[in-house]
Amino acid sequence: QVQLVESGGDSVQAGGSLRLSCAASGLTFSSYCMGWFRQAPGKEREGVAVIYTGGGGAYYDNSVEGRFSISRDNAKTTVYLQMNSLKPEDTAMYYCSTNVYGPSAGTWFGNCRFNYWGKGTQVTVSS
Repeated sequence: QVQLVESGGDSVQAGGSLRLSCAASGLTFSSYCMGWFRQAPGKEREGVAVIYTGGGGAYYDNSVEGRFSISRDNAKTTVYLQMNSLKPEDTAMYYCSTNVYGPSAGTWFGNCRFNYWGKGTQVTVSS
């Protein structure tokens, strides 16, 4: 059974930094696109960042480009999201995601499919 467990969320002031982690199990981690999504109260879930398999690079939503950095450690089966220069509008529940159910199900973001989610970690940025 696939498990995605996020951690690292906290309350910080604007301009601060946080590092989120997502520990994955139950899948051949190195073979999967991994992504971070977020959902603010009253808003739809949106894609934040994707990291591809191997050395294929990463993709970012325009709203976080230059401030956030996604990385992965295949040996630890963990994906990270380094968030710098945080803004109040970054306040949301952040979710780790991957594709467990195949190529036709779920959300398409950054040239990867996402249809399996962790339970999330809360990030709150105050002004």
